[in-house]
Amino acid sequence: MADSRASRFTLIERGSSSSSLSDDVRRGLTAAPKSLPPHHFYDELGSALFDAITRLPEYYVTRAETDVLAEHCDEIAAAFGTPARLIELGAGSARKTRLLFDAVLRRQEELEYVPIDVDPTILERSGRDLLDEYPSLRVAAIASDFRAPSRALAGALDSGARNVVLFLGSTIGNLDFEESIAMFRDLRSVLREGDVLFLGADLKKSISVLEPAYDDALGVTAAFNLNLLQRINRELSANFDLKRFAHRAFFNEERSRIEMHLVSREAHSVRIEALGLDIPFAAGESIHTESSHKYDTAAVERIARESGFALERQWTDSNGWFADFLMRR
Repeated sequence: MADSRASRFTLIERGSSSSSLSDDVRRGLTAAPKSLPPHHFYDELGSALFDAITRLPEYYVTRAETDVLAEHCDEIAAAFGTPARLIELGAGSARKTRLLFDAVLRRQEELEYVPIDVDPTILERSGRDLLDEYPSLRVAAIASDFRAPSRALAGALDSGARNVVLFLGSTIGNLDFEESIAMFRDLRSVLREGDVLFLGADLKKSISVLEPAYDDALGVTAAFNLNLLQRINRELSANFDLKRFAHRAFFNEERSRIEMHLVSREAHSVRIEALGLDIPFAAGESIHTESSHKYDTAAVERIARESGFALERQWTDSNGWFADFLMRR
């Protein structure tokens, strides 16, 4: 008989090893060119806006990966092996992951799920929902910066099951090539021989498909981008006037990535009271807020090889727009 819900849920808070918002704002807005790291998008409103983005007609990424998992989940679960234990980096609400839960639980009676995310509130909420849906599931949530996986997973890999690390949704696209290799080498250092990394990556495709996905007609992505300035206003007592900035998204062919920027519409200065800074902006000057790299199989294979994984399988959606890759340590 399944345990009670309370006994099937644990939450460990390890904090973040990354720099704070104030550190990143000071560093990024006094640099040339200006930039801010994308993980600061995700305050409460930012997370809600991103969830709305995933439902937009232009934003194909979530639908494409959902198609991959829905079509191939049983084959994927078989490739994981039995018994499997699912660990998810940047878990969020685990909406797509449910397809893998279903497939794995068709092969084994019980499943342990280890979601890792920086927001303990999301982990608590989604974890409780999952336990209601899956009586055979145990959730061992970890609130930590998933970009430092060895720190997040320290002491959490004692199970006799094969560890299957999920990194879905093309979150890897926010990292450049060297950052991806460094993160996966760090992950490899705590995995056992035969453990698995299951990686989602957005594939190269027509600019006519790529650019609208990051600049939708309703302006939801623009609001998501601009909310970063509103967060700085709220948390660091800044006076960004959002009407003085425009959202811009374009495909950088040379670097094979979508770039998102906030572009100053006019010359002006912004005061960030908590940092004692006045930041000047020239007309047309931008803050680079996010990169989303696009891949082909050769690029993913190189990342796997240089970080100590062997690329074994891949599955794509019917359009060939998105792929999930199975890599073994």
